[in-house]
Amino acid sequence: QVQLVESGGGLVRAGGSLRLSCAASERTFSIRRYAMGWFRQAPGKEREFVAAISWSGGGTYYADSVKGRFTISRDNAKNTVYLQMNSLKPEDTAVYHCAAGGRATMIENEYGAWGQGTQVTVSS
Repeated sequence: QVQLVESGGGLVRAGGSLRLSCAASERTFSIRRYAMGWFRQAPGKEREFVAAISWSGGGTYYADSVKGRFTISRDNAKNTVYLQMNSLKPEDTAVYHCAAGGRATMIENEYGAWGQGTQVTVSS
């Protein structure tokens, strides 16, 4: 089963930046056919939508809480999706997961493949 592998998480101070990456665990799996999404789950909370991008990269969508601070992008030649996170806040602390699906949407059930996640911790 193909999995997605996230990287780039870590500990950062409020106001800082991080860039998350998401790549397929198998070289034979191409994410270029799929819309991609980022979700996050904070301790004691349900997983929530963060951002999504269409397969072509022409459409991007964001949760209101990250709009203007986070940017989702993709490099299909590198088979990788990114989440650039700027002006980070303590409330952004969570495990961030990427997912692949048929369309760019905030609905979790639309995504069929998920990564294990990468921890992002923002200190105040």
